[in-house]
Amino acid sequence: MLSIDNELLEAVGAIAAAAPPTPPVVGDWRTRRATIDAVYGGLAAAVTPDNSVDVVDFTVPSADGHTLALRLYKPTNPPHALVVYLHGGGFIAGSLDGYDHICRHYASEAGVAVVAVDYRLAPEAPFPAAVEDCVAAVRWAIEHAAERVPGARVAVMGDSAGGGLAAATALLCRDRGIGPLAAQILVYPMLDDRTAAADPAVEPFLGWSVADNITGWRAYLGARYGTDDVPASASVTRAESLDDLPATYLEVGQLDLFCAETVAYAERLVHDNVAVHLSVRPGAVHGFDQFAPESGVARSAMADRITFLKNL
Repeated sequence: MLSIDNELLEAVGAIAAAAPPTPPVVGDWRTRRATIDAVYGGLAAAVTPDNSVDVVDFTVPSADGHTLALRLYKPTNPPHALVVYLHGGGFIAGSLDGYDHICRHYASEAGVAVVAVDYRLAPEAPFPAAVEDCVAAVRWAIEHAAERVPGARVAVMGDSAGGGLAAATALLCRDRGIGPLAAQILVYPMLDDRTAAADPAVEPFLGWSVADNITGWRAYLGARYGTDDVPASASVTRAESLDDLPATYLEVGQLDLFCAETVAYAERLVHDNVAVHLSVRPGAVHGFDQFAPESGVARSAMADRITFLKNL
């Protein structure tokens, strides 16, 4: 029988208590955005930032002329890699500030430079705005790594919706000849727009529900949602081939709506001869590492990610 990790219980209970007493209806992205941003803002405020990392804000143009805000984090010692980081938020929420402490941590602990991307959110800017912003950030990283981070290899990383965007970005970079990318690091990624039901054994533990998922994908895809007219650049599970994608780190909790689609994606990558590191965390829910960073499962997960980043 599945059960939540004991160390996560208290943190998940506190997050649940902060949520609206009645779950928002499908399609109510405004309430979800407000809740997500409040939760992640509170988590960020509770962390003492690592000020040993140098931080610079700047902008670059996206494909359609949009002015895209980026934030570069550089550790004290010369970094060996430049990681383009894409925040979570279900395509409808999230921000640079909400993930500032996370990017600082990866830069400091793994010794990598990190470029956080303030990609556009849905539904105000539906597909392909977000993924084109992410591709623009990767293109900038590849073109400017030599001047900003000499000798660094470039990778793309993200969690939740950011993990889905990272996967889609890697796919578009492959198809457009942008690269090379050293790796894609996908943490409990939101990969498949067709996920519209949950395993009954897992459903009681879901922090990101089926209704949340439908709302996020519908906001991102607009009229394409629920049709066969969804391209792989939006939902990578629809790609015909995953050949020639970079080495991939995949991680998901067993009590996460995204567990099945993450494992299925890992299997497809293996079939297409892509190097894969897959971790399924027993007893872990969506966002476990952020809700309970001092828990054993979060510490283990972070150690694995840091090791992977160190070895880029």
